[in-house]
Amino acid sequence: MAAPQRGRDYRRFILLSVLLGTQREAWAGHLLYSVPEETDKGSFVGNIAKDLGLEPGELAERGVRIVSRGRTQLFALNPRSGSLVTADRIDREELCAQSARCLVNFNILMDKMNLYPVEVEIIDVNDNAPRFLTEEMTVKITENTAPGVRFPLNEARDPDVGTNSLQSYQLSPNHHFSLVVQNGDDGAKYPELVLERVLDREEEAVHHLLLTASDGGHPPRSQTARIQVTVVDVNDHAPVFSLPQYQVTVPENVPVGARLLTVHAVDLDEGVNGEVTYSFRKITQKILQIFRLNSHTGELSTLEGLDYEESSYYEMEVQAQDGPGSMTRAKVIITVLDVNDNAPEVTVTSVSNSIPEDTPPGTVVALFYLQDRDSGKNGEVTCTISENLPFKLERSIDNYYKLMTAKNLDREKCSVYNITLKATDGGTPPLFSETHISMNVADTNDNPPAFPQSSYSVYIPENNPRGASIFSVTAHDPDSRENARVTYSLSEDTLQGASLSSYVSVNSDTGILYALHSFDYEQFRDLQLRVTAHDSGDPPLSSNVSLSIFILDQNDNTPEILYPAPPTDGSTGVELAPRSAEPGYLVTKVVAVDRDSGQNAWLSYRLLKASEPGLFAVGLHTGEVRTARALLDRDALKQSLVVAVQDHGQPPLSATVTLTVAVADSIPAVLADLGSIRTPADPDDSDLTLYLVVAVAAVSCVFLAFVIVLLALRLRRWHASRLLQASGGGLVGVPASHFVGVDGVRAFLQTYSHEVSLTADSRKSHVIFPQPNYADTLISLETCEKKDPLLTAIDFRECKEEDENIQLVKLKQQRLQFPSVDCGRRCWPKWRAWALAISSRSRSALSLSDSLAQSFTPLPPPEKKKL
Repeated sequence: MAAPQRGRDYRRFILLSVLLGTQREAWAGHLLYSVPEETDKGSFVGNIAKDLGLEPGELAERGVRIVSRGRTQLFALNPRSGSLVTADRIDREELCAQSARCLVNFNILMDKMNLYPVEVEIIDVNDNAPRFLTEEMTVKITENTAPGVRFPLNEARDPDVGTNSLQSYQLSPNHHFSLVVQNGDDGAKYPELVLERVLDREEEAVHHLLLTASDGGHPPRSQTARIQVTVVDVNDHAPVFSLPQYQVTVPENVPVGARLLTVHAVDLDEGVNGEVTYSFRKITQKILQIFRLNSHTGELSTLEGLDYEESSYYEMEVQAQDGPGSMTRAKVIITVLDVNDNAPEVTVTSVSNSIPEDTPPGTVVALFYLQDRDSGKNGEVTCTISENLPFKLERSIDNYYKLMTAKNLDREKCSVYNITLKATDGGTPPLFSETHISMNVADTNDNPPAFPQSSYSVYIPENNPRGASIFSVTAHDPDSRENARVTYSLSEDTLQGASLSSYVSVNSDTGILYALHSFDYEQFRDLQLRVTAHDSGDPPLSSNVSLSIFILDQNDNTPEILYPAPPTDGSTGVELAPRSAEPGYLVTKVVAVDRDSGQNAWLSYRLLKASEPGLFAVGLHTGEVRTARALLDRDALKQSLVVAVQDHGQPPLSATVTLTVAVADSIPAVLADLGSIRTPADPDDSDLTLYLVVAVAAVSCVFLAFVIVLLALRLRRWHASRLLQASGGGLVGVPASHFVGVDGVRAFLQTYSHEVSLTADSRKSHVIFPQPNYADTLISLETCEKKDPLLTAIDFRECKEEDENIQLVKLKQQRLQFPSVDCGRRCWPKWRAWALAISSRSRSALSLSDSLAQSFTPLPPPEKKKL
């Protein structure tokens, strides 16, 4: 129990010294502790948390840990209590050998970059007993040796220090010898055997003694060695060394087995008394493993390589003994010179493997320690890194270096830095070592997505399918991971009152644009969009790009014929041409438009079909219907023309219109010609009548009388019609067709005149005749009475009653400006208005003809003969 008690006393003393005597050093960052050697693992050394001003729980949070300097870890931190405890058994003698004070130095690292030096003194305990090099010693003394002569004995060695080391020797009781202890310059105690009485070999040839070595520990420890004193004959000369002390200096890289020096002793005796042998004296077991002494030649050589870093100085004693046993001793000192045989060592204490690219200059990213086991210039170490890196080195305390950022980092330029730390010593030749650190630059969202172009133009044909992909935009973000994940969106805008997002959508992940509608070039011709690219960083960054979508026209509209306008009452218009018309006479003009544009709206006209080929021609680009030759008497009164209007699209689209042209020089001639036209019997009606007659005859003869009466009535009517023809009437047998004519339809920049002269038939058929002088007047009732003998037998009372109505619908001469064909879709309202105007005026003329037709009493048609 004494040893632990003494250790506690030492610890109390050291702690008291820390609190009282070295308080200023502790506050300056230097922590001092003490602990006895051989304490159990986990024994308390000191309260690190308290001395650093921390709570025990903060040690782990602030990354407090022990940083040793290439030595076995002797101490550890208890994260719960914040105490410094022993990590293993501590042997003071192994650490410090015979040093008076044994100190262990290490550092405490906090917050990865702050260092606090710690010094722990290892207190010696009496754990080693004094030990002799050999348990038996042999001393030869001649019998004529005078009393008082001293004989050196092998001393005992105790690795402990202070009072725990060797303190005394004790010789077993005897009558011839005593013991004297000499104190050396180094504080060692050397026992010597003193002859007290003259020896007599014949009385006793061998004396057995017991030598005890004791230390001053509590309890004390001791060891004994046996001494055998042999009494020999007289040998009056002892060996003498040539030098009292031998010294040699050798480099540490001396080869194994090399001779270092040779000790030499001379004995003046002859024979056996003069034969000298050499042996070590005052030597440790470690020295015995390193050096070898030839007992016959005295050569001192190495058994293994020397290492300056382990020991730079060796001191030993050798003794020379002659045959009878006379001895003398000499000291040997070997000095080892340092050789630059150790490369510098770089120990990375703390490193940040990843740093953000927005790290400011001067930020510490790594902490490392440099050491070189050599000494002098061989141990002076310098550290460098590559010059082209945005980092710099700064020296800290106790050979620690900080690796710091020197510039702003940019991950997009370099995402990984491979840093090589090169440590070079000052030896000749210099040695170096390299340590590689890989430093990743973490991305920050400092780059917005970028489009390759500032704007895009897209051309798509109209009538595209809904949902079709029309374009793809791609923005590149040089950042990484979420900071580089780009999503796309459309800016909110409207087109014709509707949101643009209802026309076009964009895939937020791929940037592909899709058409949500089938576009119509005639509705709108372009779309102006703005696509925004957002990254997913925090905060997100974005950029815009303009996108112009141009709709290309397709030939999807058939030409629309504006004139002649299709009638709405089921009647068919008739154009009139006088028989006196010269070749090139303008009969009418076909007007058509196409809602497409460009080439798709270029129209051409051609005569598709004519009842009299070669009589009429159609202008290819104007649509004007003109006479190709002079009209002949043999030409039919009614000419039917089919005009085709075709655009220039691919494929071309076309429309047709049927024109009816009536040919006559005057109204009587027209009526005469109309009278000569017979409506052909309808074969279906003839067959039906035949079937009815056969059926009636087959059913009953009762109907025979009824048929005879009906036949008589029909004959009467036929007789009346013949009388009307004899008086000049020409309406017998007029077919039930409708005639409407417009004379002189030339270009729409010209003036066209129309006159209404006559209506006939209960079906409201209209006949419009042109006047050779193109006068813009209606044929009045007076003209009918005075100039036309055909109307003398007709009662014009109904015509007179409707005279006011006729005057209201009188057509005025019109100058209609036809819009330019090249104006495209903008002129569509003008085209429409012009066609409606022409159509309304034609219908007014037809209505007037209907009113005149009511004044005529039509004659019954000639009776059809049925079989």
